[in-house]
Amino acid sequence: MTNTSKRWNQVYVAIGSNVGDRRRNIELALRLLHELTATVVAHQSPLIETDPVGGPPQDPFLNGVIELQTALDPLTLLTTLKGIERNIGRKPGGERWGPRVLDLDILLYEQLVLNTGDLIIPHPRMHERNFVLEPMMEIAPTAYHPVLKKTIREIWVDLLV
Repeated sequence: MTNTSKRWNQVYVAIGSNVGDRRRNIELALRLLHELTATVVAHQSPLIETDPVGGPPQDPFLNGVIELQTALDPLTLLTTLKGIERNIGRKPGGERWGPRVLDLDILLYEQLVLNTGDLIIPHPRMHERNFVLEPMMEIAPTAYHPVLKKTIREIWVDLLV
C-alpha cells in the first residue's frame, strides 16, 4: 500500500474588491475557496476599507488576508486564484492598479522565494502596503518574510515609523 498523503503548505493571500458589491464579491470568493478539494481556508482577517494605491481615480477597496493550507503548488494555486477572479467577474488584462471586482494575490507561500515572471513570491510590494500588513497583523503577526528576514510585526513597525 502506498502513502498518498499530500504535503500541506501554509499560504497567505490578499483579497480585495472595489467594484460592485465588494463584500458579496469577497464572500463569493471565500465560498469558492472553501469548495476546493486541495485547499482549506484556515483563517480570515477582518475586512478593512482602504483607499486605492496607484492607478486611476476609483472607489475604495475592501481588503483582507486569508491563510490557506493547500496541497497545490504555487503556479497551480495562482491559476486557481485567477480562475476564481474570472468566475466572480474580473476581466483579464485591464489597467494596472485599476478598479477590480476581485483581486487575489499570493503574499507568502511557506518560506518560498520564487520569480517565474508570472508569479513573484513573496509579493514584491506587500511590505509597503498598509492594506496588506494591517490584516496580516490580525491573523499572522509572526509570519516570516524570507527576503526581508523579518516578521510581519517587524515590517508593520517599520512601516509605521
